[in-house]
Amino acid sequence: MMAASLLRRDKKATAAHLKADLNRIDNSSGVRQLQELLDAVLNPEKPAADSEALDWCKCLIAGGDGFEEFCITVRSYDNATLCGLVWTANFVAYRCRTCGISPCMSLCAECFNNGDHTGHDFNMFRSQAGGACDCGDSNVMRESGFCRRHRLRTGENVPSIPRDLLLMSEMVLPRFILCIIQYLRDGYVEPDTSTERDLQKVLQQLEPQISFLEELTKMGGAMRTVLTKILTNQQTFKELSMGQEENLYAKKNYDKYLSALKNSGLVSVEEKAQGAAADVTVGAEGGAGAMVLLGTSAPGSPDESSKEEDQDAGQSVGQRKRVKLSSSTKDPCIIESLKHKCFLEELLFWTIKYEFPQKMVTFLLNMLPDQDYKITFTKTFVQHYAFIMKTLMKSHESDTMSNRIVHISVQLFSNEELARHVTEECHLLDIMVTVLLYMMESCLIKSELQDEENSRHVVVNCSEALLKNNTYWPLVSDFINILSHQSVAKKFLEDHSLLMLWMSFVSFFQGMNLNKRELNEHVEFESQTYYAAFAAELEACAQPMWGLLTHCKVRETQEYTKTVVRYCLETLQIWFDAIGFIDEPAPNQVTFHLPLHRYYAMFLSKAVKCQGLDLDSLLPDQEMLMKIMVHPLQIQRFHSNMWVRNGLQIKGQAMTYVQSHFCNSMIDPDIYLLQVCASRLDPDYFISSVFERFKVVDLLTMASQHQNAVLDSEQERPMLEGALTFLVILTSLRIHLGMTDDEILRAEMVSQLCMNDRTHSALLDLIPENPNPKSGIVPGSCSFEEMLSAVADFKAPVFEPGGSMQQGMYTPKAEVWEKEFDPIMVVLRTVYRRDVQSAMDRYSAFPGIHTGNPWPPYKERTRLHPCYKGLIKLLHCKTLHIVIFTLLYKIWMDHQNMSEHVLCMVLYLIELGLDNQVQDNKEDEEPCIEEHCHDSWFPGTNLLSNLHHVINFVRVRVPETAPEVKREAPPSTSTEASSYGQNLREAQVFSLVAERRRKFQEIINRSNTEATQLHQKMSSKQNSLSASWLEDMDTSRHAHGDGITAIERILTKAATRSCQIKRSIQDICGKVCPPVPPKKNSPTDKKTMDKEERRQRARERQQKLLAEFASRQKSFMETAMDVESPDTEAAMDLGASEVMESEVLYDCVICGQSGPSTEDRPTGLVVLLQASSWYFMSQCPPLPFSDEVLGHRCKSKEAKKLPTSDDEHIYAADTCGVANDVRLTLMQRFFKDSSCLQSVSIGWDGGVYVQTCGHTLHIDCHKSYMESLRNDQVLQGFSVDKGEFTCPLCRQFANSVLPCRPGRGTEAGAWHTPTNKKPCVLVKEVEDLQEKLGLFPTESNLSKEMEFVIKDIKNTTQKKYMDYGKNPGSPDNDFLFMYSVARSNLELELVHRGGNLCSGGASAAAKRSCLNQLFHVLAMHMRLYSIDSAYNPWTKLTQVTQSKETDGFDEERPEVPMLFRDVPSLLIIFVLTMPQPLRKEHFSCVVKMLYNLQFTQALAALSSKFSPEERQAWSTAGALKKNAANAEKSFEALLSHVISELSKDKSVYKVNTEETSMLISSVWSPQSIEFSLQQFCLPFLRLSCLLQHHLYGDSLTGCLEEEEFSSLAECLGILPSTPQPSNVVHSASCLQWVVSAFDLVTQWCTEVTGLSQMQAEQSLTLLVQDPQWAAPRLLQLPDNYNIIFQYYHRKACTACKKVPKDPALCLVCGAFVCLKGVCCKQQGTCECVLHSQHCGAATGIFLLINASVIIIIRGHRFCLWGSVYLDAHGEEDRDLRRGKPLFLCDERYRVLEQQWVSHTFDHINKRWGPHYNGL
Repeated sequence: MMAASLLRRDKKATAAHLKADLNRIDNSSGVRQLQELLDAVLNPEKPAADSEALDWCKCLIAGGDGFEEFCITVRSYDNATLCGLVWTANFVAYRCRTCGISPCMSLCAECFNNGDHTGHDFNMFRSQAGGACDCGDSNVMRESGFCRRHRLRTGENVPSIPRDLLLMSEMVLPRFILCIIQYLRDGYVEPDTSTERDLQKVLQQLEPQISFLEELTKMGGAMRTVLTKILTNQQTFKELSMGQEENLYAKKNYDKYLSALKNSGLVSVEEKAQGAAADVTVGAEGGAGAMVLLGTSAPGSPDESSKEEDQDAGQSVGQRKRVKLSSSTKDPCIIESLKHKCFLEELLFWTIKYEFPQKMVTFLLNMLPDQDYKITFTKTFVQHYAFIMKTLMKSHESDTMSNRIVHISVQLFSNEELARHVTEECHLLDIMVTVLLYMMESCLIKSELQDEENSRHVVVNCSEALLKNNTYWPLVSDFINILSHQSVAKKFLEDHSLLMLWMSFVSFFQGMNLNKRELNEHVEFESQTYYAAFAAELEACAQPMWGLLTHCKVRETQEYTKTVVRYCLETLQIWFDAIGFIDEPAPNQVTFHLPLHRYYAMFLSKAVKCQGLDLDSLLPDQEMLMKIMVHPLQIQRFHSNMWVRNGLQIKGQAMTYVQSHFCNSMIDPDIYLLQVCASRLDPDYFISSVFERFKVVDLLTMASQHQNAVLDSEQERPMLEGALTFLVILTSLRIHLGMTDDEILRAEMVSQLCMNDRTHSALLDLIPENPNPKSGIVPGSCSFEEMLSAVADFKAPVFEPGGSMQQGMYTPKAEVWEKEFDPIMVVLRTVYRRDVQSAMDRYSAFPGIHTGNPWPPYKERTRLHPCYKGLIKLLHCKTLHIVIFTLLYKIWMDHQNMSEHVLCMVLYLIELGLDNQVQDNKEDEEPCIEEHCHDSWFPGTNLLSNLHHVINFVRVRVPETAPEVKREAPPSTSTEASSYGQNLREAQVFSLVAERRRKFQEIINRSNTEATQLHQKMSSKQNSLSASWLEDMDTSRHAHGDGITAIERILTKAATRSCQIKRSIQDICGKVCPPVPPKKNSPTDKKTMDKEERRQRARERQQKLLAEFASRQKSFMETAMDVESPDTEAAMDLGASEVMESEVLYDCVICGQSGPSTEDRPTGLVVLLQASSWYFMSQCPPLPFSDEVLGHRCKSKEAKKLPTSDDEHIYAADTCGVANDVRLTLMQRFFKDSSCLQSVSIGWDGGVYVQTCGHTLHIDCHKSYMESLRNDQVLQGFSVDKGEFTCPLCRQFANSVLPCRPGRGTEAGAWHTPTNKKPCVLVKEVEDLQEKLGLFPTESNLSKEMEFVIKDIKNTTQKKYMDYGKNPGSPDNDFLFMYSVARSNLELELVHRGGNLCSGGASAAAKRSCLNQLFHVLAMHMRLYSIDSAYNPWTKLTQVTQSKETDGFDEERPEVPMLFRDVPSLLIIFVLTMPQPLRKEHFSCVVKMLYNLQFTQALAALSSKFSPEERQAWSTAGALKKNAANAEKSFEALLSHVISELSKDKSVYKVNTEETSMLISSVWSPQSIEFSLQQFCLPFLRLSCLLQHHLYGDSLTGCLEEEEFSSLAECLGILPSTPQPSNVVHSASCLQWVVSAFDLVTQWCTEVTGLSQMQAEQSLTLLVQDPQWAAPRLLQLPDNYNIIFQYYHRKACTACKKVPKDPALCLVCGAFVCLKGVCCKQQGTCECVLHSQHCGAATGIFLLINASVIIIIRGHRFCLWGSVYLDAHGEEDRDLRRGKPLFLCDERYRVLEQQWVSHTFDHINKRWGPHYNGL
C-alpha cells in the first residue's frame, strides 16, 4: 500500500512532495497518492478523538510549510471589507442608533472604539443570544459609522492570491468536511432512545475538528472562498456523500443519514406527490379553519369538506388532535422533503439535529462575510425552517436553542436585499406563516367564551410549555424582523390568501386565558398563565401588527389598509359565529385578549390619520358595530372589587393591560374602538349599555332605596365611579381622534411626570413606545429630549449627609401644572390607584394652585377630527341627562353611595357638554315644544314629589317633549340651541322654574335649585351668589380650585352660552338669597369636616409625642454634654466649681433611669469598635525649603491614580504603613525589643477605632437587652453572637459598651488650678508619680467590665497586629497595642477634623467622642505594667545622666536613642502610665519636656538635608550666638550645636553627600528653616492639644492655617502668652529647658553617634523621620467609566490567571480580585473578603467592574453602597443594563471617601447582610 508508506514518513516532507506532484501538468499520480493517503488518515471508523488525523490535515494544507506561517501568508491576501467578528452570549458589544439602518446592528468593541461616535445615541450591551459585528456592511449601517479599518475598502489593493497556495486546501478540505459529517451521522441517535449526553459526547469528541474549521474561516477572504466552493458544490457532494460502491462502512453511514431524515417527520418524496394532488381547503369556520391546513383529500366541494370536519372538530380539539403539516394552503412545495444537494445543506441539517452546538453555529456564521456563501446559506436556512421549528418544539433546552437560532437568523434577515431575494425565490413569507400556524396548532383547546357547549372556536392554551416558556419567540422575532423591510411587508400585504392565513393565526389568540368570576369561594390555585398570555399577544400579534402599520403611512398604501380591515371584519364575523355570540355577553366572563379587535382598531386609526380614508367606508353595519363594542366594554369595568375571589392574578391582568409596554397595543385601541362605535351608534343605546355593563342601572333611580340584583352594596360605588370615569375618558381622550404624535408624546410625558418625579430611564420606559423595535424610540417627529426639556426641569442628584443618594430627576415645570396637568390621562395610565392620588397631592401642593382641597382641573381638549364628531352626541342625549339629574339629586339628598368623585365626574361631563355643542337648528319647532312641555312632564314631576315611589327613570322612555328638550333660546343663540337642553340641572331647573307652577314650587326649589344650593352648601357663605355675580365672572381664572369653583365655572359657562339660562339663574339667586333655614351639611362637606377633624386629632397626637420625645432627648443631651466637653464650664470661676463637684449623672436608654455610674452598677457608653488601618495615608514629601511650599504640599495630597493600562502601576512605598514597617524592622535589628516597641506606634496598621452615638445604658440592662435580641428570631442585619446590637434609642450599630468611670466630671476645678510651681518641681513630681506602682483595682463589676472591653478591643483587630515584638505574647506587645489604640483614635479624630485643628472645637466628632472614657479604660489596663525606672525615658528627657559603664551591658542591646523615638507615642505612654486622674499642671509639664525633644529631632532631621557647605555655614553662624543670653531659645545656636555633635565620631552626615546636594538646589533662609521646624513639630502639638481637650475639657480655639502653630502652642501653655504680633512666633521661643539645653542635646546626639553596629545611612533613615502625612485618600478614578471597563472586564486575575466572571477592584490599593470566585478561595474564604482583611483590617471598598456599583465589606457583613458613576442624566446604571456612557460623580466619590475616613459606613448605610465569606 502506498498510503501506508506515506503514513510512516515525515508529515512535512510528504506534504511538500505531494504539493510538488500536484503542481505538475500531469498531476494524476499526485491526486491518486493524496486520495489514498486521505482514505487512510481520514478514516471515520477511527475514534474522532484521535489527533493524528488533524495534524496530517494541517501539514497537508500548509503544503510542507509550518501551519502558523501558512496562516499568516493566507491572511495577507485577505480581501474582506466586513469585520464579521462572531461572538457568543455575554459578550460586550455596542449598538449605535445614529449609525444603524437596522435596529439589530451591533459592533464589536474594537470597531466601535475605532469609529467616531461622539454625540451619537449609542449604548453598550451584553449580548444575550450572541451576534456578529456589522462594521463594513452598508446594508445594515451607515458608512460614516465604519471604523478606520473597514472604512478603507481594503479589498481593492490586495494582490490576487497565487494559485498553488490554496491548492492543497481545495483537495484536502472536502474530505475533511465529509469526515466530520460521517462522524455526525454515526453518532446521532434519536432522542427518545438516547439521552442528551450521548449527543454531547459526540460533539465533545468533534470539538478539535470543528475548531479547526473555525480557525480556517479566520484566515480571511481567500480561505473563505475555498470553503464556500467546497460547501456549495453539488458535484463534490454527489461524489463523496454516498461513498464508493465497495466501501461498506460509507454505505451504512449513508443509510443512517436517510433514516434520520425520515424520522424527522419530514415527508419523503413519494408521500409528497400524493399531498400535492389533494384538495387544499381554506377553512373559514372557526375551529375547522385552524385544522384545514392539511391536505386531506376530501370529497366534493371544499365547502362540504369543512362541514364534515366540523362535526368532529368538537371532539378532536378536546383531545388536542395534532396536525401533520404536509403542505401549505398556497403551494405544496413550501415544506419540501429535504433532499440535500451539497455539504452545506447536510451540515445545517446536522447542526439542527444536534440542537445548534455553539461551535458549529460560530463556524457557519464566521463564513457570512463571503457573499456567495451568504446567499446559499440563507436559502438553505429557509429550506430547513419547518424542520428547525419541529426540533425546537421537542427540545429540552429550548432557551439555549432559541438563542442560537436567533443568533443565526438575525444575521440573515436583517439585510433587506437578502430578505427580499429569499421571499421571492423561496416563499419565505408563506413558510414563516405556515410554520407559526403549525406551531400554535400543537397547543389549541376549545374556547369556553360565551357558549361553552357549542363553541367552535379554538384558542391557544396558555399553560402549555410552548407559551409559558416563550418557545415561539425565535420564529416570531424572525417574522417581525422581515416585516420591517418595506419590500417584504408589501409582498405580505398584497397576498390575500397569506393575510387570511395570518388572520386565522391571530384568531387563535382571540379570547385566550378566559377569566371566569368566582362567585362562592376564593379560588384555590391562582394560575400564573396570564403573563404568558400577555407576552404572546404582544409578541405574536401586536408586534407584527406594528410592523405592518409602519408601512401604511401614506395615501399610496390605502389599498393595503382596506384589505386588512376587510379581512379583520370577516375574521371577526367568523369568530362571533364560532362562539355563538348574538347580542348579550355571557355574565361573569372576561378575557383581556382581543387581538382581532385591536388589529381592526389600529388599521382604522391609521387609515383616517395618515391615509385620508373616509371612516364610514371602512365601518360595518350597525349590528356588527354593536357586537364589536361588547367585548372591549367588558374589560373596561375592571376597577371594581367584584372579582376579589379570583385572587391577585386578575389584578395582575388589569395592571398589565394598562402598563406602559402593553397599553398602546391593548387599552388604547380598545378605547379608540369604543369611541368609533359610540360615534356611530345611537347615543341613548350606547349610554344605557355602559350603565348596564357596569351593572349600576338599578342605582339610577330617584327612590331613596333600591335593590341591586347583581352587586353588593359596597361594590356599587366603585362601579358607579368606574362607569362615570369611563364615560369621561371616552368623551375626552383624543389619542387617536386628532392629536398629533408630538402632542401625544407630550401628554404621555406630562402624565407620567405629574404622578412622580422620574429619572430619564424610567421615563423612557414608561412612555409607551411603538412596540415594534424598528420604529425607533419614540413615535413622531419631535425628539424625546427636546420634548422633555420643554415640559420638565432637571433636578440634579443630591447627596444628603445621611447617606441617601438621590439620582438625577425630572420634575414638571410650573406652567405644566397650571396648563397641562390632565387628570384623565393620569387615570388612564396609572397601574396603581395610589399614583392618581399621588398626582393629585402633588397638584395641590403646587404653589400656584388655590389652597384648600382642589378638584382635578378641567382641561380643554384638542379638536376632534371631523369624522369622529358623532362622539359629542353622547353628551347630548336624554339618557345621560336623566342619569345626571338623578345623580345630582341624590348627591344633594346626601345619598350614601355618592362620593365626591361621582360629583366631580358628573360636573366634568356637564362641562364637556357645554364645551362641545351639537350643531343643529330646531327653530321651526320652537312654539310647539312650549305647548307640550307642561303636560308631558307632569307624570314625571308628580312622581318626583312622591318620593317614596320607586321610579325607574331609565326604563321609562320619556316622550320626545320632555323638558330635557325644552324650549329653545332666542334665535340669536340658536347655534348653541340644545346646549342647556342637554344640560343637567339647568335643563330641568330652568324649564320648571319657567313654568312657575305654584303647586310644585317647593319641590322644585328643593330638588332643582340644587345648582345654586349645592354651591351654597359647599361654600357655606350664605350670600355668595348675588345677582350681579354673573356679570363679572371670568372663566379663565377658574381653571383651578375646589368644587365650589368648579360649579361657579360651569354656571358661568352656561350663562354665557344662553340668556335664558342666565335669567333663570338670576331668578333662583333672588329666591335663594333670603336666609334659608340651615340645611344639614352636604356629604362632601361632612366628609371634608370629618377628614379635617381626624387630621387635627392626628396632628395633636403627633405633637404630644414629639414634645415628649424632645424633652427626653434634651435631658439626655444635657447629661451627655456633661460627660464630654462643655466648653463653658472650663472658664467658670472657682466659686461655681463646687457645685460641679457632684457626680456625673447618666441616663440609661433602656430602663430610663438616671443616675451616676458606680463600681457595682456601672453605666457604659454604646460604642462601635472597628479595626482600622491607616496603612494608606500618603506621605507629604520632605518639607521644602523656599516658597515652593504649598505647591509641594498639594502634590502629596493628590490621590494615586487607578491604573487603566498595562504600563501604569501603583507603588505603595510612600504610604505611611510601609514607611513605619521599614522603621520598626530596622530598629528591631539594633535595639532592645521592649524599647523599640515604645518608640513607634502601630496605629497606622490595624489599630482599633472606637466611636459612640453618645447614648449610655446600665451594663446589666445591656446584658438583658442582648439576651432578648438573641431570642428574637427576626432576621437582623447583624450577628448577636458576635456581640453586635443596635443602640436601643437611635438604632445606630454598635458592638460593645465602654464603662464610664465613677466620680466627678472631668471639669472639676481643682485639677485646673493654674500652677505657680517651678518647672523643675513639676518635673520631679511627674517622676514620682511614675514611680508609684499601679494599684491593682479591687475586683468589682466595673473592673470586670473594663477587662471585658479590653478583650473586645483585642478581638476586634486581627491577631497579626498584636505581635510586633520578637517574642509573641510578651507584655510589651500588649503595652504597644494599648497605647496604639489611644494613638490611632487621636489621629483619626484629627483626620476627621480635616488634618488640623484650625476649625477649633466645632466638630461633630467631638460631640460624640468617647476618648475620655477610652483613656480611663486603657490607663487602668496599662497601670498593670510599670516602667522600669532605669529605662524610664522621662529621666533621659529631663536629666543629664552620667554615662554608665558599658561592660555590663555588652550582651544586651542598647535602648533606642531619644532622637529616634516617636514623640507623640511617648506622650501617650506617659499619660496612660501615670495615676489617673492626672493634674493638668503635670500634663503640661510632660508636654513641655517632650516639645524640647521634638524640636531637637526637627533640628537633626533638618540638618541632614543641608549641603555640606550650608551645614558648615550654619554651624559657624550659630556658634557665635551660643553665648548670648537667650541662646537656649535660639534655633541658630541649637542647630549649630546639633550639627557639631552629630558630626563627631561616626558622623551621620558622611552618607553620599553628592546625592543630597543634587537634590537640593534651593538655599535655606532663616524663614524657610523656621517654617520647616514648625511643620515638623505641628503633628505633636495637634495631638497634645486634642488630648488636653478630651482630658480637661479645654476648648479648642479656631484660627487661620498660618497661625495654627502659635495658637496651639498658646493653648498648651508652652508659648509665654505675652501678646506678640502673630508673624514673629519663633518655634524656639516655646522651649523650656530644666537643665542645660546644650548638655541635654549633647547627650541625645551621643546616643546616636555612639552606636557601634549601625551604618551611617541607617542612622540617617531613623533620624529623618517625617511626621507629616496627608489624609488618606481613595484612588483617583478616571472620568469615563468605559476606560475602567474596557481595561478590567477582560483582564485576567493575577492569582488564578483566568478572566473572572465578576471582577472587582479595591479602591484603596487598586488590587484586582475575583468576586465570589471559587478559583481564588482560600480556606473557604473568597478573595474579596480575604483582601479586605489584609488591606483594610476587615474593611474593603470594591468597585464591581461589570455592575459599576460599589460594595463595602465590613467584618462579616457587606452592603451595596451604590454607584459613583452616573450617566448624563444623573442616574446610576446598575449592572450596566442600559449601557449608556457613565461619568464619575465627584460629589458621590467624596461622600464615599468621607464615610471611609470617618469610619461611618456602619451608621449611614442601612442595608447590611452577612456575606458568609462568599464574596
